[in-house]
Amino acid sequence: MRRALILGGSGQVGEALLARLRADGWSLVAVSRQPRTGPAGVAWVQGELDAMPALPAGFEAGRLDAIFSAGPLDAFARWYAGNDVRAPRIVAFGSTSVATKQASVEATERDVARRLREAEATVLARARERGTAATLLRPTLVYGAGRDATLTRIAALARPRGWFPLPRGARGLRQPVHVEDLADAAVACCDVPACAGQAYDLPGGETLPYREMVVRVLASLEPPARCIELPGPLFRLLLGGARLAGMARGLGAAVPRMREDLVFDATPAMRDFGYAPRRFAPVAGMFAPARRPVP
Repeated sequence: MRRALILGGSGQVGEALLARLRADGWSLVAVSRQPRTGPAGVAWVQGELDAMPALPAGFEAGRLDAIFSAGPLDAFARWYAGNDVRAPRIVAFGSTSVATKQASVEATERDVARRLREAEATVLARARERGTAATLLRPTLVYGAGRDATLTRIAALARPRGWFPLPRGARGLRQPVHVEDLADAAVACCDVPACAGQAYDLPGGETLPYREMVVRVLASLEPPARCIELPGPLFRLLLGGARLAGMARGLGAAVPRMREDLVFDATPAMRDFGYAPRRFAPVAGMFAPARRPVP
């Protein structure tokens, strides 16, 4: 039985990853800030990266087969660089934001891209020094667990009104990726030697315009909601009102990007470890209120 340490196991990707590893028979220890129990096959320890708790017997440094990080990559990089943790395999999630936010109009987004870029370099460099095979995975727009900040947010805003506004011209291409496909990718690349020292973009299995992506989300709701396209001046007026109401946090740079193509190549991941993401066919349950693990 292989043993793994899971960081970020209570997050949307982490939850799916825990389920996938359990199904494959791994013995797992996961770290959480809050006390948690279950499911079977997962030993939870309370703590965080800045104050890592002692791991249960059998999971000490040197006895782990892998470490999976599904939380913030910069936090993982700091912890990994500052500790003499040993495992032959590291798989860590980052984000394609390392590229898409690099030239953002918002300083906070440019800082996100910078921190991701530095974190990637740190993880790969430390892994080489330790003789560890490390792989970085960069998802695009994640959905499927009702905990993402984009599509689930759109669904939440549309439900009580029955409609959701978009500016005309929101045709930039997107590749939404399901959390379960990301979990499958992490497990698959773990056993492929060619993935060592590599970073892979993980887009979803379909490329579609932003407007079409939103229309499918709205159509999946119960009852369905409508997408209303507004001329630029009217949309900006509506957006200004939403900002005053505290409902438009983080949209300053996101709205202009609706017209930009954010497309990534899945070919390397398909070639190296058989990555096969699903097409975008949302159902209402994917955007239900967050289903967080029960403490």
